[in-house]
Amino acid sequence: MTDENANEETATGPGPAGLCAGRVVVVTGAGRGLGRAHALAYAAEGARVVVNDLGVRPDGSAARDAGGPADEVAAEIRAAGGEAVAHGGDVATPCGAASLVATALGTYGRLDTLVNNAGFVRDRMLVNLAEDEWDAVLRVHLKGHFLPLQHAAAHWRAEAKDGRNPRARVVNTSSGAGLAGSVGQANYSAAKAGVLGLTLVAAAELGRYGVQVNAIAPAARTRMTERTFAETMAAPTDGTFDAMDPGNVSPLVVWLGSAASEGVTGRVFGVEGGRITVMEGWHPGPTADKHARRTPAEAGGTARRLLAEAAVPEPVYGAG
Repeated sequence: MTDENANEETATGPGPAGLCAGRVVVVTGAGRGLGRAHALAYAAEGARVVVNDLGVRPDGSAARDAGGPADEVAAEIRAAGGEAVAHGGDVATPCGAASLVATALGTYGRLDTLVNNAGFVRDRMLVNLAEDEWDAVLRVHLKGHFLPLQHAAAHWRAEAKDGRNPRARVVNTSSGAGLAGSVGQANYSAAKAGVLGLTLVAAAELGRYGVQVNAIAPAARTRMTERTFAETMAAPTDGTFDAMDPGNVSPLVVWLGSAASEGVTGRVFGVEGGRITVMEGWHPGPTADKHARRTPAEAGGTARRLLAEAAVPEPVYGAG
C-alpha cells in the first residue's frame, strides 16, 4: 500500500482551464449520490454535462418527482457558471439510450465521455428473490450499461471511420458485490459482475476507434447503501474526513473520463475515501495437467490437492 502526501495530491490539479475543458460528458443516474457528485465534478473541470436521471425511488419504483433530480443538478451546474442539460429518459430502453446520445449531440454537437452509473436495488435472500426483482435489477444495471454504451460506441465508430479520431472515454460502475458477491444481493451481484465482463469486451473491441473503457467499484454513502450499511456509512460529526462522501470517488472518474487518461483501458479500480486500488481479477492459480482423461474420483483428488495450494478467496460480503 502506498500513502500519498496531501500536498502532492493537491499539487497535481489541472490548472485554470480544467481537466475536461471542451469535453461533453454524459452521466446516467446523475440526480443523486455518486452520479450527482460525478456530474458536478466534471462541470467543475470545464465539461459540458448531460445529466440523466429518472427520479425513481431506491427500489426503482416511480416517484412523484420523476425527472426532477436531473433538472435540479443541471440547474445547480448552470448556477455555478457551467453548462448542463437534463435528460429524463430510461437508459435501459433502446429509445432512452438513443435519445441520451442524441441529446448530447443535439445540444453540444459532440460526445466525449459516457459515465454509466444508473441503478437501484431490490435486496432479497436468494430463496425469496422474485423473478421480477431479478429482472428489474439486471435490467437497470446491466442493460442500462449496455444500451448507452452501444449507442455511444456506434457514434464514435462512425466518427473514427470519417477520420475524426475520437479520444472517447467510458467509465462503467461495478461494485464490490460484483467482485466478491454480497449476501442478500444475488441480483445486484450478478449484474455488477456482468458489468465487469462488459467492460473488458468493450475495451477490447472499441480501442481501434479511439475509445477507452474502464470500470470502478466504489464504496460511498448513497441511497442504495445507507439502508444496508447505515452504521459504517454514517457521516462523521466531529469534522474528520468523511470517507463515505460520494465526492471522494469522482476525481478518479473525472480523470478516467478525460484525455489525460490516455492508454488506460480495460481496467477496474476500487475507490473508497482516499484509497484507490487497481483490482486484479481472475487469473490462473495452481494447475495440474494429466494429458489424459481422469475418472471422477481422480478429478476430485486433483481438485483437492490444487485447492490446498491455492489462495483462500475473499469472503462474500455479509457472510459468516
